[in-house]
Amino acid sequence: MEKELHWYAVKVFYNKVFELEDLLEAYNIESYIPESREEQKGRAHSLAARKLAGDKDRIGKRKFIQEGPMIYRRNPLVASLMFIHADSDQLALVADRLYDRELRKAHGFIYKNASGDGYSVIPDSQMESFRLAITAWSNGWEILEADIPIDKGDKVRVVDGPMKGAEGYVKRIGKDRRLLVLIEGVIAVATSYIPRKFLEKVTE
Repeated sequence: MEKELHWYAVKVFYNKVFELEDLLEAYNIESYIPESREEQKGRAHSLAARKLAGDKDRIGKRKFIQEGPMIYRRNPLVASLMFIHADSDQLALVADRLYDRELRKAHGFIYKNASGDGYSVIPDSQMESFRLAITAWSNGWEILEADIPIDKGDKVRVVDGPMKGAEGYVKRIGKDRRLLVLIEGVIAVATSYIPRKFLEKVTE
């Protein structure tokens, strides 16, 4: 029987998310780094192309992605944060790799649940909504504190537009009413204004 996969948040010290991404790929563990992509032009494009064509600097190559003739630099949106999709055995493997027993030094940690007696499982719906917010609104959102209060906001689902299917909370932030998409205890993203006609209230 195959073990069930869940999403977990990982804090990687020293901003070494690409190093961990490379390691996880070797173990066939899916990962996700919230990122923006910056088109490389002129000399930057030439340097990136040479790096991608090389065969030595694996980690350096991970910082770029090529789509046809276009090359983009991957810029993590939140320093040291990434997500993994793993079963219990894979999770234990990642936890082990995040601690150097010889040096007795941690290289990061997997987020724990509120009681601290296990790792915090991220519901698939939260992860899907978060990824939709990142990709659909590449420059129209802002990162907020993970513990922002949500008790006064209505939970809604987006029914049309590029974020269709995503769920979040309608919150007044400053002078604007925004859609707040969050992974509880880890990160919150406030998107740009979404017309009310594109939203439906979710009854929990």
